[in-house]
Amino acid sequence: MDKHQIGVNAGKVWQLLNDNKRWSYCDLKIASELSDRDLNAAIGWLARENKIDFECSGGDDCLFLSVNVYIG
Repeated sequence: MDKHQIGVNAGKVWQLLNDNKRWSYCDLKIASELSDRDLNAAIGWLARENKIDFECSGGDDCLFLSVNVYIG
């Protein structure tokens, strides 16, 4: 795995998250068809860029796009 492939995988995850719903890790893994390692790297990439947020409820971790509004 290299940085380029992690970026490609992050783009794939971004496209899935772009529907503005909260995704469980399992659902995201199935839809993305990525391995745990590749999905975790993609999530880390997006988290580092502050593109996604996480929510824990009922024992499930959910991921969703972070809405950043910059004024000025």
